[in-house]
Amino acid sequence: MLAFARRTFVATLFALVLPALDCQLLLADPPQDDTGPRALSKAFREASRRATPSVVTILVYGQTPAVPPEPVLDENGQPIVVPEPTDQQLTGIGSGVIVGTDGRIITNNHVIFRAKRVEVQLADDTRYEASNILGDSESDIAVLTIKLESPGPAADIGDSDSMEIGDWVLAIGSPFRLEATVSAGIISAKNRRLGRIPRSRLFQTDAAINPGNSGGPLIDLDGKVIGINTAIATKTTGYQGVGFAVPINQAKWIADELADHGTVRRAAIGITMAELNQRIAKLFKLEPYLGVLAYEIIDGSAAQKAGIQKLDIITSFAGVPVRLPATLRELVEQSPIGSTQTLTIIRDGKEQTLEIVLATVEDPRLPGEPAEDKPKDSNPVDAASELLDGNAIPNETAPDSATPEGQPAQETP
Repeated sequence: MLAFARRTFVATLFALVLPALDCQLLLADPPQDDTGPRALSKAFREASRRATPSVVTILVYGQTPAVPPEPVLDENGQPIVVPEPTDQQLTGIGSGVIVGTDGRIITNNHVIFRAKRVEVQLADDTRYEASNILGDSESDIAVLTIKLESPGPAADIGDSDSMEIGDWVLAIGSPFRLEATVSAGIISAKNRRLGRIPRSRLFQTDAAINPGNSGGPLIDLDGKVIGINTAIATKTTGYQGVGFAVPINQAKWIADELADHGTVRRAAIGITMAELNQRIAKLFKLEPYLGVLAYEIIDGSAAQKAGIQKLDIITSFAGVPVRLPATLRELVEQSPIGSTQTLTIIRDGKEQTLEIVLATVEDPRLPGEPAEDKPKDSNPVDAASELLDGNAIPNETAPDSATPEGQPAQETP
């Protein structure tokens, strides 16, 4: 009898407890799903948290326009003298990113160009006077320094060469002076060119970039800087889904050159070149993008002395394969001036290896060579037509040229 009563008590207890457990399970929060949209949101949040402390606002004072405005006349037809802004007058706002614990900051050249004074506002609202302000108009990269009381929150630098079309990115900056604004998008395209930035091949992104974003970082989902935001393509002066950023590998090299040497020392070999696209490759019965076509050689240049000839196909430089003119140009520019490098070429269907001593962009002739004139500026399409019996080669930038064909775009101050 006692055993029966015990079994009855246990059964009754289970009958009371199980509904309560079911109720608790129903009321408990569902397990977190770290996949799909929630995972992407978490990645955005973590990347923003890591990168935002290193993003700064650039306050520019006394900046005068590069092109003087049209004169304003008084009622007597006399020009009204408009005084230049002073170093106390705020004339522009941009963004920047701290890249060194010593207070080194990268921004855009157009942000600080012709400024009388520059202030830097950190994420905690403290301000510092900027010094050692140097810029490079051909890449639209500038570098400046602030004196920090303690090591600054330097950004992690990524590898822009590893980025591919479709990769998620975040743009951080101060659009319309809204500090630390984050917008998301993807790498829409690579190797874009703008006429006002002749020495850069740019990322295109649909991450929102607006006035005030210029100079701020474009980051990957690890929170690492992979680009410096610089311009937008627009018909309304505002964001329309097409923005551009200088890849960080190039921007960092330029910033280091400016900080360490006061200028950007670029090497050159003295050729004009063209992309070996499908149509041009077919003319030579070659594989498309096998290399870069040399179709004009400067007299007395490093290229001429090394033995490069018109219509040679350059397939590698310093052991690195080259498929696009912009790739070859960057490899040449960033190599030490005066150094000896190897070139692999294809001529008449045969591969050859040459050695070349690098000259400078300012004068691609080697020391001691006769000072003959460079080829006159000509339309590369005309030059190509002459070489290829009317089969025009598209306009493409040479390592020594600073006049690429541009695309409409607007700076984002």
